[in-house]
Amino acid sequence: MKRAGAVVHGRVQGVGFRAATHETGRRLGLDGWVRNRPDGTVEVRAQGDPHTLEQFHDFLRHGPRMARVTNVDWFWEAPADDLGPFEIK
Repeated sequence: MKRAGAVVHGRVQGVGFRAATHETGRRLGLDGWVRNRPDGTVEVRAQGDPHTLEQFHDFLRHGPRMARVTNVDWFWEAPADDLGPFEIK
């Protein structure tokens, strides 16, 4: 079990990014959450199998069709029991 965090930069608010991230996280069976930040970025926390997290990272680098991702700050964290089924905050 691994845990990762990400901050996604670019045109990622108002384009369905949170909804697509939520759906992808659920489909992959990850625990975690996604939320908009006041600075226009999207923040994510996810926990699951390392291979599955890499698939999720690949999704975040592109996002849904209307998004224009310019950068993903991806980082590893220590696993914890504070995340439930993937949700939008």
